[in-house]
Amino acid sequence: MTEILVRAEGLQKVFGKDMVAVDDVSFTVARGQSLAVVGESGSGKTTVARMLLGLETPTGGTISVCGRVRQGRAGSAERRRRAREIQIVFQDPYSSLDPLQRIGDVIETGLALHFPLTATERRTRALELLEAVGLTERHAVMLPRQLSGGQRQRVAIARAVAVEPKVLVLDEAVAALDVSIQAQILNLLADIRERTGISYVFISHDLAVVNQISDTAIVMAAGRVVERGPTAELLRAPQEDYTRALLAAVPRPGWKPRRRSPSPSGSPAGTP
Repeated sequence: MTEILVRAEGLQKVFGKDMVAVDDVSFTVARGQSLAVVGESGSGKTTVARMLLGLETPTGGTISVCGRVRQGRAGSAERRRRAREIQIVFQDPYSSLDPLQRIGDVIETGLALHFPLTATERRTRALELLEAVGLTERHAVMLPRQLSGGQRQRVAIARAVAVEPKVLVLDEAVAALDVSIQAQILNLLADIRERTGISYVFISHDLAVVNQISDTAIVMAAGRVVERGPTAELLRAPQEDYTRALLAAVPRPGWKPRRRSPSPSGSPAGTP
């Protein structure tokens, strides 16, 4: 029987008096599975991710990770335990990296917190993790500002997997990268999943990206799940108009951005 690592039931999140960000969202993630949570900005998908990590407290519903129900504020020991269960990679890795901390030290900090390793063992393991994400010993002595966006995202992934979590949440983790770098990061994530059996919750607005990384998907609009199913089937024959609209927005081969037609004065329409 497949082990369920994440179970969300009837999740609700209300901000203020009546701003409903998430409304009755349920899903499961099995060991080794990759689930995509898809929707436009404002659909509630990032709020779901933040609730999974304990960064937001659900107004209603329940979340369990690795068989343990998440509830209330956690002390330091519980936070460390949760960190070994689930980690997150954000869209902008630069904002989550200490600009004054060298890359090797970024990885070693997490190792020191979770594993009883000597300084030499930590350094060796940090270099192994950097190598596993396509970086080298040369990068270990650099600062975040000295790396490209794609390299910083590789560091963020290495830091997340360093503590050997069972589940990795990726919140628009390739959205800020150009297409060629996106492909490299997606291939890297596929390799990590195949090698370790880790589960992914992949948050994205981009159905083309989702098609490459997930087994199943849920589509969110206005805080609710409007469609769900195996990713390949959902993309081949979407049942809901909203999903069809998201799919239609994916650029096709040969796509070129349209220019607005010029106004009678010869300036682009809308130009003062």
